[in-house]
Amino acid sequence: MPELPEVETTKQGLLPLLKQTVTAVYIRQPRLRQLVPDSLNEIVGQTCLEFSRRGKYIILKTERGHALIHLGMSGSLRLCFPTEDYRKHDHVILNFSNGFSLRFHDPRRFGVFLWLTTPVLEHPLLAKLGVEPLTDDFDGLYLFNRSRQKSIAIKSFIMDSHIVVGVGNIYANEALFAAGIHPLHPAKQLNLAAYECLAQHIKEILAAAIERGGTTLRDFVNSQGEMGYFQQELSVYGKEEKPCIICHSPLQLIRINNRSTIYCSQCQPAFCA
Repeated sequence: MPELPEVETTKQGLLPLLKQTVTAVYIRQPRLRQLVPDSLNEIVGQTCLEFSRRGKYIILKTERGHALIHLGMSGSLRLCFPTEDYRKHDHVILNFSNGFSLRFHDPRRFGVFLWLTTPVLEHPLLAKLGVEPLTDDFDGLYLFNRSRQKSIAIKSFIMDSHIVVGVGNIYANEALFAAGIHPLHPAKQLNLAAYECLAQHIKEILAAAIERGGTTLRDFVNSQGEMGYFQQELSVYGKEEKPCIICHSPLQLIRINNRSTIYCSQCQPAFCA
């Protein structure tokens, strides 16, 4: 699934569409995670004023409403020319006045492409999201305070979008390794110093991944059809049984909430109950 760096990279690649007018909409397959509404056609004739991101959602702002987009498990947005042949899973297409076509590609159809004329941040998909990890609102004290009654594993805690958005499986693995925290450690048992270390590593790893265009492990490409390169800098994710880059012990694989979790048993020692 595209995570925060991949979504941010995609959003940044859409900047050529700013101040451009939507000239046509084509809904080739409306049956995504939520049905693509016919009202999306109302965007025709409107100007793209802003692209923003909330969690893993991209928001396209116009004069009269917002398009709310989620890439799902395997989706992507790409810019091309309208004359380019459709791909099999190009489900929603917006054409713009500068000659570009924006195509929403989603093989698994777990994505979202909605049209909203009510306040976008009050939509049920966004209203209860946690803080953005790259803002000043997110720090070790915030995590410490939110974790006091949480017995769940720390990995599950930082992946909870009601706590903090955008820390998906790849970056949770990487941040916990960098902070030296066992992924099964109960969230409420970590002290403030541990959370300050973890929050800083989350920020640094996400920022570095954005700078390198995200991580491409399977499906992700940016809006220009290019892969991300942060996978070349991953320390643990996808490297089970390979030697730890610090102590050279073989990395371990477990599953937490049915998610692959890779860690070093020496650098991330088990907690004492």
